[in-house]
Amino acid sequence: MITVVGTGTGAPPQEFLAGAELVVGGWRHLDAVRLPEAAERIVLGPLAPALDTMAEYLEKERRVVVLASGDPGFFGIVRVLAERFGPAALDVRPQVSSVAAAFARAGLPWDDAVVVSAHGRDLRTAVNVCRARPKVAVLTGPGAGPAELGAALTAHTRLLIVASALGTDDELVERVTPAEAAARDWGTAVSVVLCLDESRALGAVRTVAGPAASPARWALEEGEFTHRDSMITKFEVRALALARLGPRLGDLVWDVGAGSGSVAVECARLGAAVVAVEKAPDGVERIRANAAAHGVDVRTVHGSAPDALTELDDPDAVFVGGGGRELPDIVAVCARRARRSVVVAMAALDRVPAVRAALTDAGFGCDGVLLQSSRLAPLPGDVTRLAATNPVFLLWGARNPVSHEGVAQ
Repeated sequence: MITVVGTGTGAPPQEFLAGAELVVGGWRHLDAVRLPEAAERIVLGPLAPALDTMAEYLEKERRVVVLASGDPGFFGIVRVLAERFGPAALDVRPQVSSVAAAFARAGLPWDDAVVVSAHGRDLRTAVNVCRARPKVAVLTGPGAGPAELGAALTAHTRLLIVASALGTDDELVERVTPAEAAARDWGTAVSVVLCLDESRALGAVRTVAGPAASPARWALEEGEFTHRDSMITKFEVRALALARLGPRLGDLVWDVGAGSGSVAVECARLGAAVVAVEKAPDGVERIRANAAAHGVDVRTVHGSAPDALTELDDPDAVFVGGGGRELPDIVAVCARRARRSVVVAMAALDRVPAVRAALTDAGFGCDGVLLQSSRLAPLPGDVTRLAATNPVFLLWGARNPVSHEGVAQ
């Protein structure tokens, strides 16, 4: 058996080390305990050599102890050990995880929190989760700490709680704005960062732990949004657009020419971080009102595309609505920046060839449909007629993964 001992917010119980012939762990874990005199120790760096040595000890039925942080089964070493040696070979003794300890220090429940690891991973997923959700714990790593997280979140109203050296004499828990976090050198002692929208940090009483479930409905009726003179993407069009955009937790979606923001709001309801770009001031206010009415966080940018897109982070998916002569140029810019897909809705047939060319020139496979629908409408005498909606062209491009190397999915 391999005994895997979590250090929690303090040193592990010494009795787990009794009789150990090999002890594996990080420097700080090994320095916090008294090792048996005859025990060999391995300071964790590259995992492969340590795993090979552990295998040799197990073959000779010699006792191995692995020291880890907190709950080793929560974004910890248990996964690697179970893959190599099998779950039956492990005796896991967890303690309080850094996430649980950080929320305890903050005085908050965390059954509704989203936990995301940026340790050895692309920070953008953690950033997009923090943009989309009101209560997130981020496990940090080199190049993905409070400063980098704060720099990416300066346009969002968030509180960062930075917990360092939890469970030690040097423990420090600080509350800072994203801008304050971005301006500091935090060193290497940070355990976890909590990213909170304080207005929603408590949340509702939950039955199922974890992030909120996906909405039961999407492609909502136009009447569920504030809009001007029926200038809103109709629900039939929105339904197919959402299917081609594929918004999900960890994604960033642009809604360009957002109008009422109905597509932006729907993408946010499905878990994505969303930026809505709109040139009309009253449109920006409508987007904000619709986002608030549906309880989601949509960042609004007041400006005209493509210039307004310059300072935005690259999106996973883009929805482009509206028309005008500049539409192909806007689509071309979006296609160069999008990591996965671009969806374009337009009423004018004349725009279709140029928009299609903009997608294909950027390396996208392109497809599309003309959507024409007729809705049931009442007539006097308890009878029903079909009321036609305006036809809309919907084009979409999906990037070939081979042509966009380095993109993390």
